[in-house]
Amino acid sequence: MYAVIMAGGRGVRFWPMSREKRPKHLLDIFGSRTLIQETIDRILPIIPSDRIFVVTSITHADELTRQLPEIPRENILVEPMGRNTAPCIGLAALTIMKKDPGAIMVVLPADHRIESEEKLRQILLTAADAARNGKTLVTIGIPPTGPVTGYGYLEQGPLKETIAGVSVYHVQSIREKPGAEQTKEFLSRGGFLWNSGMFVWKASAILEAIALWLPDIHQGLMDMDLSLGTPDECSIIEQVYGRMKSISIDYGVMEKADNVAVIPGDFGWSDVGSWDAIWEIASKDGQGNSSPNQARIIAVDSYDNLIQVKDKLIALVDVKDLIIVETDDELLICKRGASQDIRKVVEILENKKMTGYL
Repeated sequence: MYAVIMAGGRGVRFWPMSREKRPKHLLDIFGSRTLIQETIDRILPIIPSDRIFVVTSITHADELTRQLPEIPRENILVEPMGRNTAPCIGLAALTIMKKDPGAIMVVLPADHRIESEEKLRQILLTAADAARNGKTLVTIGIPPTGPVTGYGYLEQGPLKETIAGVSVYHVQSIREKPGAEQTKEFLSRGGFLWNSGMFVWKASAILEAIALWLPDIHQGLMDMDLSLGTPDECSIIEQVYGRMKSISIDYGVMEKADNVAVIPGDFGWSDVGSWDAIWEIASKDGQGNSSPNQARIIAVDSYDNLIQVKDKLIALVDVKDLIIVETDDELLICKRGASQDIRKVVEILENKKMTGYL
């Protein structure tokens, strides 16, 4: 079994801590380990470090090499430009197939938070068993706790099989990020799960699926395949990526395929998608105030605030539902519940060419 960690993206919703050169997965939001280090730590008990691959951009490759000394340098795969998850997963599948044509791939985002890591590991092992014989594409579904519009939804179908007491279901349909009314309908009907973005399949199976549903991208992958391990590898990959369309594996393959299975997983999952999500999962004091990096806080009649500030005493007086985040050169003050709009600040900085703050 091999692992592929997808470490792309900018994490603009985590500005000002998340910057172009140091996106969310490279941050130590919850303590001494960064999110990607935590991701690697939780799978090492079942997948050795020489079978873990990280796909990232050239901007972050050196920092990942520094943060992940246990991962061989040749296992850090560099994309010349971001093209979403379908090309990323395809490149990793090609690389792994050269080592092991029958390999099982576990695909994980670099920046999720898991409370019960042992439960996750058991589900990944079960998913590997489900994917081992045949062409099944397995995804991990999360029981929803509310009508969240920022996630994809999986419609759970009939039971496919039971492995070591764990139920594996057919997927009836995949609805990528539906609107508010539709998510409420899904929850009232039942039988829907959040799409966690975690997948397990044979490397050969996902390449066949890409060939079927994304033939242009598959052709590009085949062009790259001929160059892997040769002196022309980097230049060929750059050329091919330059003409590839940007598309996610969810839109491009999973929504169309009829061989998708899901295993529900209740292991305390969060995609850590915003500062609001940090407040939700972080520990809090008796007034609901939270500081993931354990800032010193005095709170007088102040409730349900998130504070991410270093080396200062923070005094709160009669304030509620605030997000306060400080870096060396920036200070964010945001109403809790509005952190999705932080991307608008980033857009303004881009438009004004204030690149030093990005």
